[in-house]
Amino acid sequence: MFTRKDRLLLGAAALPALALLSPMQALAQAVQGDDEASEQPIIVTGSRIARPELDSPNPVTVVTAQDITNSGTTNLTDYLKTIPALQGSSSSYNNSGDRAGIGATGLNLLDLRNLGTQRTLVLIDGRRQVASVDGTQSVDINTIPTDLIERVEVLTGGASAVYGADGVSGVVNFIQKKDFEGLTARVQNGLSKYGDAGQRLIAITAGHNFADGRGNFAVAWEHGEEDRLSSHSRKWLDGENKVGFYRNSADTEDASQGENNDGIPDYIPLKNIRYNDTSREAGIDVDFDYMPDFVGADGRPFDNGTFVPNFYQQGGSGTLVSDYGNDLLPKIKRDIVSAVFHFDFSDAFKLYAEGKYARTRSYSVGQPTYDYYLFIPEDNPYIPAAVRPYIDPDNGGVLVNRDNFDFGRRGEDITRETVRGVIGARGDLSPNLSYDLSYVYGRSKIKSHYTNNMITDRYYAAIDAVSDGNGGVTCRANLDPSWTPYQPYNYTRSEIAPTTFSPGDCMPLNLFGENASGNQAALDWIMADTVDRTTLTQHVLSGAITGNSKGIFELPGGAISFALGGEYRKEKSSFVADELAAQGLTFTNSLGNTKGSFDVWEAFAEVDVPILADMPFAKRLGVNGAFRYSDYSSIGSTNAWKVGGEWAPVRDITLRGTYSKAVRAPNISELFSQVSQTFEFINDPCNHENLQNGTQYRVANCQALLSSLGVADPSQYVDARSSNLPGFQGGNPGLREETAKTWTAGIVLQPSFIRHLTITADWYDIRIQNAIRTVDPQTVTELCVDQSTLQNQYCDAITRQNGTNGIASAGNVTSFVVGPLNVANIRTAGLDFQVNYIVPTDKYGTFGARVVGNYLHRLSSVPIPGADTVNDAYVAGNVSPKFQVTTDLTWAKGPVSLDWQVNYMSAMYRYDRQTIANNPDVVAPKYLKLKERFTHDLSMTYDIDDQFQVYGGINNLFDQKPALGSMNTPISAVGRYFFLGARLKLADLFGGAK
Repeated sequence: MFTRKDRLLLGAAALPALALLSPMQALAQAVQGDDEASEQPIIVTGSRIARPELDSPNPVTVVTAQDITNSGTTNLTDYLKTIPALQGSSSSYNNSGDRAGIGATGLNLLDLRNLGTQRTLVLIDGRRQVASVDGTQSVDINTIPTDLIERVEVLTGGASAVYGADGVSGVVNFIQKKDFEGLTARVQNGLSKYGDAGQRLIAITAGHNFADGRGNFAVAWEHGEEDRLSSHSRKWLDGENKVGFYRNSADTEDASQGENNDGIPDYIPLKNIRYNDTSREAGIDVDFDYMPDFVGADGRPFDNGTFVPNFYQQGGSGTLVSDYGNDLLPKIKRDIVSAVFHFDFSDAFKLYAEGKYARTRSYSVGQPTYDYYLFIPEDNPYIPAAVRPYIDPDNGGVLVNRDNFDFGRRGEDITRETVRGVIGARGDLSPNLSYDLSYVYGRSKIKSHYTNNMITDRYYAAIDAVSDGNGGVTCRANLDPSWTPYQPYNYTRSEIAPTTFSPGDCMPLNLFGENASGNQAALDWIMADTVDRTTLTQHVLSGAITGNSKGIFELPGGAISFALGGEYRKEKSSFVADELAAQGLTFTNSLGNTKGSFDVWEAFAEVDVPILADMPFAKRLGVNGAFRYSDYSSIGSTNAWKVGGEWAPVRDITLRGTYSKAVRAPNISELFSQVSQTFEFINDPCNHENLQNGTQYRVANCQALLSSLGVADPSQYVDARSSNLPGFQGGNPGLREETAKTWTAGIVLQPSFIRHLTITADWYDIRIQNAIRTVDPQTVTELCVDQSTLQNQYCDAITRQNGTNGIASAGNVTSFVVGPLNVANIRTAGLDFQVNYIVPTDKYGTFGARVVGNYLHRLSSVPIPGADTVNDAYVAGNVSPKFQVTTDLTWAKGPVSLDWQVNYMSAMYRYDRQTIANNPDVVAPKYLKLKERFTHDLSMTYDIDDQFQVYGGINNLFDQKPALGSMNTPISAVGRYFFLGARLKLADLFGGAK
């Protein structure tokens, strides 16, 4: 029969040895002797010393391959996010459309405890893998073959002493299958109820034991596909139907006077919302008040609809906000070929090797290009005839605001290739001493292809159209070799003199009306795809000796176990920007080339001391510790350590705990990134309606700041611009390591009077000091005015318009500079709990239940030394609910097994905690929180015979949708989802044992 690994037998309190058995087999072994099974020593994540899993002081959550299969998704991150500790991970949704950072489309990155992907260490069989993001150690989970996974172990805190830097929040360790024999093939397909969001998987694995079982080799191929999903495929997110929360024009509060609660909600849900200063067809401004007067190719009057502060309108001619909605999921294709080998020459020399090639290709589209306040001279023949009588001769033309959807949305087509190789040897030096020596090589090559980019100098030339004198239209630049662009009002692009073309090359472009077909020749000339390339390499040489003092020195609890070793690691990253983009010649960000590397020499030690065993009030009592010294070429020396212990006064109860210091060295990007251009929309905290949303210092600071910049009445200041602002971002070679102190304390209950029941509860507390933080421009702007004084480093990073002599109004933010700094303190604390229970019956099969949950007690940060603490807990934007619980109820009898999974996530605040505290009526009470998640997933597995198995299920059975105003919280917009799969298992094709 197929080995259906019962998911109920796992978790921090489960036995991996049992996990490899079918429910009935596992139950039989458990009935024969739970104690005997639990004494089997294994290597558990968080230690190099083999011991029974429940004897480990480290709280480890475990899931199996069958858990992943039953989930119905072929995307590993989607399933792992059901583990509360990984809920904040960066999934395909986060890295699609305009939510994806440049070059990040399709990435799936794990994030433990909402402390950042850069603080989560991902391992494969306890070893590192090369990163997938330039300048970081972040691993794309798409490169890990699903069908080779035996189990996944998730450890909180205390990892740096064992594995080195980056494991500040913990470790996620993917354990792969060993000694695979025979051939398996699996196919799976899934679709939403709408017939989209499809996922497909084909996986084939073949292995063979030889030399009487002393050797084994296995090869595997896996192909997966995930379909692109647009927000426009969901009617509640499309067109006039999309609902968002916008300023309530009926609100009477005057925040500058300290008013913050008039009982009228500041924000209300509205639909059919549009930008009031722009149009897909071109908003035309003839009186230069920066608001459109006419629109489109026919020059009809611009309908202003109903004004919605600060720059929206309900109804009318403006561009729908929903039009800017883009992909909810990217298109992903991945192929992974893996091979593993080992041969035991003797007990003293066992050779092993691994190899992997992974290729993923991800595609997603985001926003189009756009422009504000383009100056179009009055002799431009494309200006609508209906508009011409209204042109002021003193202005000499019109201003155009336009959303260029007809030019095509910008997109990313990213190809990532990862190669990883491992070779090593292990063996026994004596009955109590063994060694393990290995070398890991990794390389990632990334080609980032950006579609529908625009060449700025050509665009400016193309829109400056004039008559050619023969009844046709040409570009002014074709007639005047000395032509240069004149755009004194536009701030979305730089004025660039002709660089990529010569007079006579230009093709005129008509901006008035949506006219892609008529503009095709011009679009072919001004649009261009650009390509960035990244290469990352990794070398890791490590060796360890493990042993125990058995026969030499033993305590009442047994022999002392230890591990000693060293490691050398070198990381290198190279990013080469597209030549056009690097020169700032395109609409997209101007990126600088970045090249950097570091290496580190490390020595480590670990010890496990079993003090007492099988004594009154000491069924087991032990302590353990680990220490690691590191010498980095980038920052010098660091050290990390961990101490822990466990005490079982009786068989039924075990108390456990750890206290550790972890470190994270700055990565290559944080240290060496060249200054590059970036864009960000900033909702100015000094806008009069935002004054009440900050600290007690905001009103006075904004008053002083704006007054110094020439704003006549700071209490009524409004920045009504609706577009992104340009700024710069770069690295900081002066960074130091960040450090974390983590403690955990827990209990394991295995009551002898209730067989097959295990309960665990572990409290964790993680405090990070000198955290490296690159604060986003919006937050920098807020932090500037929310401190006790304006003399702070955040204000130094923001440039505002001084006076009216410029392209912006007095006080407006015009630019910013952001980069990483060792300034933040971060803290999180909470309780992880698990319950595993199996009820066998002779007649009705085996029933089981597993509950995995988390209570979040604290998630907070101090952005700079001396600043007020920011409470980030229970906020939807951080995906940090107070409670998360995943419950599985299972039943298995004969060839059939069923799983009913219920996922619960408590409601979260729609706005940050500071805004809510300072502004009690920010929204009506019923909208203050996004609704809770309560989803039901059903799956079934049926073994037709010993070789063939089918399975399937329905996820989100009752079709829960995202909360009002949200696209992905508390659940995605995919909707009810159906999946079906089959697995074939054959005996060893090479004649080995079955």
